[in-house]
Amino acid sequence: MEDSLDKGTSVSPDELCELFIQLTDDLSYARTFYPESKTTQYLNQLSIRIHREIYKNKKEKKSRFVTFWKTELPLVMASHQKPLLISFLTFFLALAAGWLSSSIDSQYVYLMFGNTYVNTTLENIESGKPMDIYGSMSETPMFIYIAANNIFVSFKYFIFGFFFSVGSLFFLFSEGLRIGAFFQLFYSKNVLAHAMTAVWIHGTIEISVIIVACAAGVVVGNSIVFPGTYARSVSLIRGMKDGIKIIIGLVPCFVLAALLEGFVTRHYHVSTAVSILIILSSLTFIIWYFVLYPISIRNKKTTLLKPS
Repeated sequence: MEDSLDKGTSVSPDELCELFIQLTDDLSYARTFYPESKTTQYLNQLSIRIHREIYKNKKEKKSRFVTFWKTELPLVMASHQKPLLISFLTFFLALAAGWLSSSIDSQYVYLMFGNTYVNTTLENIESGKPMDIYGSMSETPMFIYIAANNIFVSFKYFIFGFFFSVGSLFFLFSEGLRIGAFFQLFYSKNVLAHAMTAVWIHGTIEISVIIVACAAGVVVGNSIVFPGTYARSVSLIRGMKDGIKIIIGLVPCFVLAALLEGFVTRHYHVSTAVSILIILSSLTFIIWYFVLYPISIRNKKTTLLKPS
């Protein structure tokens, strides 16, 4: 079975299916009598690889484009919920640290954003337009710039994951510090509600997918540090493939976030109800697509893999 996967040994579909049945029998036995053994983990990983090979050779009615977002990416996300949780906790720890640092030292926010940005924001607050910074550029150029920048940032998180996951987590922690300091500035000026209503219109998706992008970097880093039953080189290749799939899957989300920031956020004051609706809808989508739906798909696949 490993020869057919790693060395390209020719195996007929019927023979491959027969091997898969034998493998699931062994896996069922191992799960029953040796549930915590590395042999069980090894058999499980091998059965998943064989299943993917069979599934790949099966003719699909739908295009690969649809299959990628409907099945392939969710399965990748389902297998990497722990790196996602680590990234999530890292960000919100940094958010709290940034808020606390800014509340202790009022100059901290200048260190994070620079004098020009902070002074412009303070002028906007004084003029009664605290979030007018989002209207400083025309819609289309702002959309293009933000979309390109966010996609670039996501690849940066992926690449720095090669530094044993620490690189990706470091950049995410830095981003959390900045956002925490940013929110504390508005809180100190009694306009936090305005900031939250405006920023999270696009920030719910943008920040969420940045956290997911960091998770992709952690997946790569973990594949180096924790190869499991695989050779480190094989584990790295597998981690890179999964990480790249995650990053590619985030591109539409970054484009959507840029659309919201370029065209919608600047009008946050028109209707608070509409702003809240956008925020809640975005949050619902993120939780469903990156957490709940992948777990559901994985559970269905696991049920299919179990021998009757």
